[in-house]
Amino acid sequence: MSENTFFPIRSWSEDDKPREKLLLKGKAALSDAELIAILIGSGSRNESAVDLSKRILNSVDNNLNALGKMTVTALLAFKGIGEAKAISIIAAMELGRRRRAEEAAELQKITSSQAIFEIMQPIVGELPHEEFWIIYLNNANKILSKSQLSKGGITGTIVDVRLVFKVALEQGAVGIILCHNHPSGTLQPSESDKQITRKLKLAGENLDIKIIDHVIVTDSSYFSFVDAGILF
Repeated sequence: MSENTFFPIRSWSEDDKPREKLLLKGKAALSDAELIAILIGSGSRNESAVDLSKRILNSVDNNLNALGKMTVTALLAFKGIGEAKAISIIAAMELGRRRRAEEAAELQKITSSQAIFEIMQPIVGELPHEEFWIIYLNNANKILSKSQLSKGGITGTIVDVRLVFKVALEQGAVGIILCHNHPSGTLQPSESDKQITRKLKLAGENLDIKIIDHVIVTDSSYFSFVDAGILF
């Protein structure tokens, strides 16, 4: 028998069948490739669904965040992936993103920079452009609201300080958190990021509204001005 002979999922041994493995051992026992194999159902003539899934994952360095950014066109480039399979993968990734967003919404109190990341990553972490957001807090560090300040780029000139603190005063906020994303994946703050922080911190001091932190978010990590000791 040729080493390239295709074995449908239903013909594999019990331990190798992703569906059977999930039933027998639970979802946590499956690898990422096995979970994706369940989504796509079958591979090609010379490649199993799991091997095809591994190949797709390898193309994004086994990073599920990167997989979630793939388009239908990008997935169709893999032999064995048709439109229906590509759509299934994208739909599953989007459901995962929405679930994470809902879980983050339950974190009403800010206790750390990690909490800020968990709240904001589903909102801005995977965007292809930059967005700057403000999180308004009450005196118990609980979130009053979140609002987008700018979109498409960040420079000191586009920060509407009056708007930021007008909203803060209207809501009775005593603290605000600055947050923006770096689509490039770079975590280090730019000079513009530092200038914005200084500008808003100075304005807040005059109104007795504290800048709690400025967090830069990427798809998988974050940078905190407070943690780094550079909240000016």
